[in-house]
Amino acid sequence: MEKLLAKVAELARELGELERILGDPAAPTRPDFSELSRRYNRLRLIVEKGAELRKVLQNIAEEEQLLRETQEEELERALRQELERDRERAERLGQELRRLLVPPHPDDHKNAIVEIRAGAGGEEAALFAADLFRMYTKYAEKKGFRVRVLDSHPTDLGGFKQIVFAVEGPGAYGLFRYESGVHRVQRVPVTEASGRIHTSTATVAVLPEAEEVEVEIRPEDLKIETFRSSGPGGQHMQKNETAVRITHLPTGIVVTCQEERSQHRNKELALRVLRAKLRELEEQRKEAELQERRRRQIGTGERSEKIRTYNFPQNRVTDHRIDLTVYRLEDVLEGDLDLIVEPLLAEEAARVLAEG
Repeated sequence: MEKLLAKVAELARELGELERILGDPAAPTRPDFSELSRRYNRLRLIVEKGAELRKVLQNIAEEEQLLRETQEEELERALRQELERDRERAERLGQELRRLLVPPHPDDHKNAIVEIRAGAGGEEAALFAADLFRMYTKYAEKKGFRVRVLDSHPTDLGGFKQIVFAVEGPGAYGLFRYESGVHRVQRVPVTEASGRIHTSTATVAVLPEAEEVEVEIRPEDLKIETFRSSGPGGQHMQKNETAVRITHLPTGIVVTCQEERSQHRNKELALRVLRAKLRELEEQRKEAELQERRRRQIGTGERSEKIRTYNFPQNRVTDHRIDLTVYRLEDVLEGDLDLIVEPLLAEEAARVLAEG
């Protein structure tokens, strides 16, 4: 705990300097005002939590001293109960502090664009993609986020060859960014008559939604096509060409959207996805030059990396990045994803603290 509180004391000094800067009447005109405000709010929470932990540790020291001195049985019993509660509270506060000390990703506060694609396994992979979409939808709802489907390619059995959706709300990307990678499922498919266990995969890509000012898209670089949207197997055909396909000519990136009844609205949604993809492309270019940021993270988040296995016969979910296994598969699929995300955050916090 000493190292933890030493880090808090260091950040308390920075908080004091930020208070001085933001207290200047001209501070709101600074170009970095929003960034400084976010930093200030984060540090204030850390310092307040640190003060709370310091107080609890002081209580523990006093209670331990009283235990050594008392000879009254009833007082000793009461002190031991109080000591146990304070030790549990100190441990909990320590865990919260470690998570708060993880430097936020610069895009953590943004909406997330999530793309799920069925991988190996045919129809079973498409059904697994639908399971993942349902899991993420439930998790988002529990966190108070809104989910908006931007594009989908359903199958006759209720799966998805591909589905793209936005998770909207402050901090959405910060929670969902750990989901990028290959997800593997092991179970008996509904399409399997012999009862054999199959292994199928789905790929998840999570991008921070890019704002218009971050990505310049020139109209002359776009090829925009319209077509009739359709459901699985060509059902629910619409007479009007409301679906939109946009090709970004310089990069070859293609995005489609057919979820809305308005062609104009589908174009807006497709451009949201395109901006996110173009921004990711630029980030990848920068990272190829620096070769540092992702290497320091838990897992790379690359689409080719197998990050998690969902094993139905054993009721098991394993996250391979931190060798975590929980035997609560049904709860995870019902949106209790904090069972996985919280340990990921804790592991990253421990690494940051170890690096000083």
